[in-house]
Amino acid sequence: MSLQGKVCVVTGGAQGIGRAIVELFAENGAKMVVACDVNDSALDWTKERENVAARALDVTDPKQIEQFVEQTRSEFGGIDVLVNNAGITRDNLLQKITDEDWSAVVAVNLKGPFNMMRGIVPVMIEQSAGAVVNISSVVGLDGNIGQTNYAATKAGVVGMTKSWAKEFARKGAQIRVNAVAPGYIRTPMVQTVPEKIIDSVVSKTVLGRLGEAVDVAKAVLFLASDEASFVTGQVIRVDGGLVL
Repeated sequence: MSLQGKVCVVTGGAQGIGRAIVELFAENGAKMVVACDVNDSALDWTKERENVAARALDVTDPKQIEQFVEQTRSEFGGIDVLVNNAGITRDNLLQKITDEDWSAVVAVNLKGPFNMMRGIVPVMIEQSAGAVVNISSVVGLDGNIGQTNYAATKAGVVGMTKSWAKEFARKGAQIRVNAVAPGYIRTPMVQTVPEKIIDSVVSKTVLGRLGEAVDVAKAVLFLASDEASFVTGQVIRVDGGLVL
């Protein structure tokens, strides 16, 4: 699978799944991968890559996104691929979720992809082509105890994915929008989960292990590449058979 000549934008690109996506895109011929993160100091590792550019970006801030899109177009000539990966958790049982925790998760996980898409899709419409991959979660498909806010946002990402796939191909533009729904992946976010819960998840997973970030990145690479040119509006689970 090749991204030869493509300019790719990946949010939440500093670590975990985001970093794996950035590295895999760079290895597979992307003209430039723009790795974005609110914590730009965590992007220092990108200096090792000639075709990776680090950018500080808060996906909750439409003004920042507007400036980012203008700068990216000016520097690299366009935007061919967008991966909406930035996400946070503020887990708790329903009665203990604060208004602040609800709003923070919605702002990053749900409004973040909306903001990014609203900023970048005009570029793709001008090009009459583009590929968008949204990172959802199996929690958004199946729910989970203590993750009402996270599940709601990730379910919303699926709804936006399907709506955008229909909306932006109406006039014949080859703009594809898909989603990947990871299961439990070995990332800094999952490392905060108690070990007994991880053991329980692994025992229920057909393949008998946690996923690795690169497992998700490979699915994203496929959907972003021209090999998936007839795939849109889909949600691919990468969960090792956690739910069958």
